[in-house]
Amino acid sequence: MDKFNDELHEIVLSEDGSFTAYSKEYDEHYHSTKDGATKESLLKHVHPAFKIKENQKEINILDICYGLGFNTLATLYYHKKHSLTSKLNIYSPELDATLISSLKDFSYPKEFDEFKHIIIELCEHGIYRDADFHIEIFIGDAREYVREFKNKFDIVYQDAFSPSSNPMLWTLQYFEDIKNAMKKDGVLTTYSIALAIRLALYKNDFNLYLNNEDGIRASTVASRIKLEEFALVDMQHKISCNPDAKPLMD
Repeated sequence: MDKFNDELHEIVLSEDGSFTAYSKEYDEHYHSTKDGATKESLLKHVHPAFKIKENQKEINILDICYGLGFNTLATLYYHKKHSLTSKLNIYSPELDATLISSLKDFSYPKEFDEFKHIIIELCEHGIYRDADFHIEIFIGDAREYVREFKNKFDIVYQDAFSPSSNPMLWTLQYFEDIKNAMKKDGVLTTYSIALAIRLALYKNDFNLYLNNEDGIRASTVASRIKLEEFALVDMQHKISCNPDAKPLMD
């Protein structure tokens, strides 16, 4: 664990007992220390997305950004725990190559123990393949990477650093690229419930839904098709109550 700490990252214990990290570059934790790293990945991203998509034979996932890998690993954990038969293809951009190579020394929760060989393979080669999983990490600019795909993804985990720290991954134009990369019936999950972020999604023809899970703060689910599994956010009402609100722009 001490090997992971460096001049840019410091490991931190979150309230669910799992470790996250603090980025000195972005002045922000990778996960909510209150909600917990494992719970945040499972309950804000994996559970709501797979509530819609788990019965597909093949699922293409865009994980923005890889970071400590929790969303990807929590997806593998959920897949194994529920004995799913779907093939998972996970694509994840990450700007920090040094972070990726350091993750073999990160202290992951016991739920991820069976994926240690996958973690090491991704740290060393940036790609892992077996009969069930295909995982790729792209080192570089997430926005450039997203534009390579058209009508590809069933699920998008929108989990970049916050809009105040990393605004370029939350703008109206960014979500247009995300929309173009998603299938029409794709599902996007994000921890953000900020009106500016919801506006950026709404103006790109997404319906917005509230994700409520016990023991964790609310988050957002978005899709261009109607979802019956979540409570719809009345965006017209929110806009009328906040007429000066605007989405982030490039």
